[in-house]
Amino acid sequence: MGNCLSLSISVDQAVSRSWDCVAGKARYICKLEQNLQALGAEAKRLTEQSDDVNRRVLLAKEQLMEPLKRVEGWLERVEKEIKVVEQIIEDAPAQINNLCLGGYFSKSCSSSYKFGKKVVQKTRDVANLRTEGDFLDVAERRPAAPVDVRPSEPTVGLESIFGKVWTCLTDEGSDIIGLYGMGGVGKTTLLIQINNELQRRRNNFDIVIWATVSKNHTIEKVQDEIGRKIGYSDRRWKQKSYDEKAIDILAVLSKMKFVLLLDDIWERVDLVKVGIPIPRQGRGSKLIFTTRSLDVCGQMEAPKKIMVDCLAPEKAWELFQIKVGEENLDSHPQIRGLAKEMAEECKGLPLALITIGRAMSSKKTLEQWEYARRILRRSVANHVLQGMRKEVYPLLKFSYDSLPDDKLKSCFLYCTLFPEEFMIRKWELIDYWIAEGFLDEHDSICDRNEGHNIICTLLDSCLLEEVDVEHVKMHDVIRDMALWIASEIEKEKYIVETSAQLTEAPEIENWGMIKRLSLMNNKIQSLRGTPSCHHLQTLFLEKNYLQSMRIANGDFKFSFLAVSQYQWYFNKRVANGVG
Repeated sequence: MGNCLSLSISVDQAVSRSWDCVAGKARYICKLEQNLQALGAEAKRLTEQSDDVNRRVLLAKEQLMEPLKRVEGWLERVEKEIKVVEQIIEDAPAQINNLCLGGYFSKSCSSSYKFGKKVVQKTRDVANLRTEGDFLDVAERRPAAPVDVRPSEPTVGLESIFGKVWTCLTDEGSDIIGLYGMGGVGKTTLLIQINNELQRRRNNFDIVIWATVSKNHTIEKVQDEIGRKIGYSDRRWKQKSYDEKAIDILAVLSKMKFVLLLDDIWERVDLVKVGIPIPRQGRGSKLIFTTRSLDVCGQMEAPKKIMVDCLAPEKAWELFQIKVGEENLDSHPQIRGLAKEMAEECKGLPLALITIGRAMSSKKTLEQWEYARRILRRSVANHVLQGMRKEVYPLLKFSYDSLPDDKLKSCFLYCTLFPEEFMIRKWELIDYWIAEGFLDEHDSICDRNEGHNIICTLLDSCLLEEVDVEHVKMHDVIRDMALWIASEIEKEKYIVETSAQLTEAPEIENWGMIKRLSLMNNKIQSLRGTPSCHHLQTLFLEKNYLQSMRIANGDFKFSFLAVSQYQWYFNKRVANGVG
């Protein structure tokens, strides 16, 4: 009896299990249409989620960010899974046609069972993918190259001071380093050498950032230069306020051990407003800057101040020889002696040595060298001035005095009307020279050819620098020297107030004397009510916000779509009766 009961229970359990198995498999068949709808709905939600993630990735790429590998992998898996689901949906009608008796049975049970099971499993897979795709972040900021190597030439005489600066980079107490000295002494050259050496030598800094500050800098300008290096350069970031930019910069740099190189500081740069972590509060980061003023070193709270001085006589002579060339120095027995005298007149100032050395590199006759020495000595002797004017400008003026005629000199001085570091379009500059009447020819083609020849002469004289095929610019010290010359020659007739943050016309004692006036790159909105300017011939107002202007008895009104695209030019032959 006991054995019969045991057998009965075993049979019941087997039957129950068999029925559960059959019922489970049957559900794959009888609920096929319902499961297909669930799969389609789940796949639709996954596609929408994938589209959202893709949009986030594209936006991150616009901000120069790098998509995370797990996100890219997920998107690839989603793409493959959706294709599988689409194939299942495509095969579904044939499987549904196999169903009969209200969907509870199939004409091909094995095929319908396998297909139904695949639908259920794929629905689970899609749901799991949706869960995996809940990303908090889809990208990270792309790591910048640690150092951008800058173009440079071999240096002379900077070995000792370079060693001092390099020691400061490894000294924990020297977190802010100020390099100061007169214009043209080689501060920027030294900073470039430091930048490039950080690329060549092994060090423990995460990133090296270079930013040119210059006179009349703005916080936004410095932020934009730093932003480009750390990956912030898209249009949306540029439209942010400087406070928002500072937060972004701080968020990146506070996680890094950085070297920040600021070139050509004229006044204190507020590091906090820019978003730069104070180095001494950071992780061993360094700030190195160049300036012409020891006072600025104090304003920047630099514990280490290093003076960049003129070259010693032997190093100055070495640099001068390199720029002139041994072939020229040996072209006559007496030329080397004259060259030494000219090098001595440069007082060890690298910019003067380079400028004059290059100017003499094409002179091979004794007469040319004797004439050049006489001109150089006369330039120095005739201008006993203070500071830069006493030590630098008369030396640099040698290249100006050596220009063959007044036409070239006028064309050169005209370039000072553009702001510091401004890239001047060659064809535009020639147009201005033609309008001013500087060029002799009356045929437009000849005029332009003569203009190009003048630009080449100024480039060869190292009074202009070539930026690219279409643009030239003035070195800031050369420009300062040229402004000094123009002010001496023209007195009150020549006024240049570029990049001076002006919001209205500058205060000028005698408007009636002005011949040329440049107010480029300011924030002037109106010049209405400006006093009489009877002698005004040239007026540069590019990169302002002008809406209206009044000069003397006439109103000159302008409406602009983009002020930066316009230049106002007044000349007797263009606008007779101005004033």
